Amino acid sequence: MKILIKNGRIVDPSQNLDEEGDLLIENETIAEIGSLSVGDAHVIDARGLVVCPGLVDMHVHLREPGREDEETIETGARAAIAGGFTSIACMPNTQPPIESEEGTRFVLAKARQARAAKVFPIAAATGGLKGEMLAEIGSAIRAGAVGISDDGFPIESPALMRRALEYVAMFDRPVMSHCEDKSLSGKGMMHEGLMSTLLGMGGIPPQAESISVARDLMLTELTRSRLHVCHVSTCESIELIHRAKAKGIRITCEVTPHHLVLTDEHLKDFDTNMKVNPPLRSKEHIICLRQALREGLIDAIASDHAPHAPEEKDQEFALAPFGMIGLETTLGIACTYLYHEAIIPLASLIALLSSRPARILKIDAGTLRKGSPADITIFDPDYEWVVDPSKFYSKSRNCPFSGWKLKGRVISVIVDGRVLFRDGQIMEEE
Repeated sequence: MKILIKNGRIVDPSQNLDEEGDLLIENETIAEIGSLSVGDAHVIDARGLVVCPGLVDMHVHLREPGREDEETIETGARAAIAGGFTSIACMPNTQPPIESEEGTRFVLAKARQARAAKVFPIAAATGGLKGEMLAEIGSAIRAGAVGISDDGFPIESPALMRRALEYVAMFDRPVMSHCEDKSLSGKGMMHEGLMSTLLGMGGIPPQAESISVARDLMLTELTRSRLHVCHVSTCESIELIHRAKAKGIRITCEVTPHHLVLTDEHLKDFDTNMKVNPPLRSKEHIICLRQALREGLIDAIASDHAPHAPEEKDQEFALAPFGMIGLETTLGIACTYLYHEAIIPLASLIALLSSRPARILKIDAGTLRKGSPADITIFDPDYEWVVDPSKFYSKSRNCPFSGWKLKGRVISVIVDGRVLFRDGQIMEEE
């Protein structure tokens, strides 16, 4: 079937394209962009809406296998569609971890069955995520993994991190590093500073992240490999990444929406939905991160979607797990607090959420070029809505933005030429 999207503002950073026009989908691919008239096509009127490449979230947690009570590959992929994401990359910290050809193929098979967002597995860097020996990296990548990571469990041994970087360089894939020095973070629960002192909670100093970033950057320079720093959150880390990029080190990084809008002051009510790792930092770090976005130092925005069961979050702060969900709020938060507050222009925002993460992962996504898969997000940057986690497609509800009024919402989502989301609802298969 042919689909003609009419009268939209077509924004495709991969082609430096930002213009009013029409887009034709044919045979599951982008056929043409311009002023078009096609008699036998299904027409979608996008007047007043933005038409852009399907969004790409390069850092999510889907919990399957092992914790299907919190999220499954299907529910996570459906939540992604509702949030405007046509492609997501899932981290390996499942039970058991995704660390082999079989585990990678399991995720890909489950994603095909879900018929929602495309799911790209990130394989474990070390066996069992234990940081003792390398996992089956080669076979996992050959099976379809797009990177390796022990996310949530930093690789503490410099020698092992070096071997991981050297090994993955053969495949030109990134090591996606959770940068944290556990000897410094210890049993901390929030950012170390005035608020942690006032609240009487153990603190995690920013140096716990930046020291680990410095080590990994030096090892990346040594091995001439590729490093991607996950959920960067501190001024010191940004400065280190800036220097590394100036030296030509192959380094990319991502930032989460919550680290751009929430501070440690939001923890004053001990809301466990605000408990996340890296922790919410002080205002000075938010200013640094936003400035880094303006200057193009940050390569991607990723949700770090981390679902948890209600009974796990509904306990005293010290016992609750780290993590918050974000697939269905990322675009709204980014539009409201980055685009509408003139931190970055719309084209830059879309690049951070589509073409640039796709380039880091080397996946066929994030573009509206002729012949590319027809993965498209249509959204209204001015649509105002109130966050209601009870209506989410995700299985979990640990959202810190409940009740927030946001400006910018998904209208339609198309994957491989199929309209999967329209007018606030996922289109169920007949």
